[in-house]
Amino acid sequence: MNKKYLLSLSSLLFLLTCVNTQKVAIKEQPPNIVIILADDLGYSDLGCYGGVANTPNLNQLAAEGIRFTDFYAAASNCSPSRVGLLTGRSPSKVGMYNYIY
Repeated sequence: MNKKYLLSLSSLLFLLTCVNTQKVAIKEQPPNIVIILADDLGYSDLGCYGGVANTPNLNQLAAEGIRFTDFYAAASNCSPSRVGLLTGRSPSKVGMYNYIY
């Protein structure tokens, strides 16, 4: 066999090993991502951010996971912000300018 063929074969085997390793790692521990969209929720309304509301389940989620302190919304009211979250586009780009009654 020539050197070029052996190099190609070894590279292919290396790549297949890497891909196979990644698939096993993903199957063993898939990521858990929870997105909560709440209308009219302020920063300090939750107990985990210093609020007075009794939110034990959300406090537990915050204690066991990652808490974010900066938030951005696609719009200032509910329907356009949901459209922005679901489509990944600006609500005005899909024709949503105000909330739906």
